[in-house]
Amino acid sequence: MTSVTVYSTPRCIRCKLTKDTFEKKGVQVVEVQLADNPAAYEYVTEELGYSEAPVVVVDDNDHWSGFRPDQIERVAAIA
Repeated sequence: MTSVTVYSTPRCIRCKLTKDTFEKKGVQVVEVQLADNPAAYEYVTEELGYSEAPVVVVDDNDHWSGFRPDQIERVAAIA
């Protein structure tokens, strides 16, 4: 794994915490702002079924919504 994608919204503290925690653990983050990207918004809401940010996508089968330190630790351990 080279990076994770964090779909975020402006002024979202949980989004910032998620991104910062990944970076502190040495995991590269690609941030996608949902407010600026209708296709990303559709992907997160329609395809993945999430309704709150942040949405973290590790791969097609590994994703979640919200600030999840447990999941961040798990991903950082295998990075």
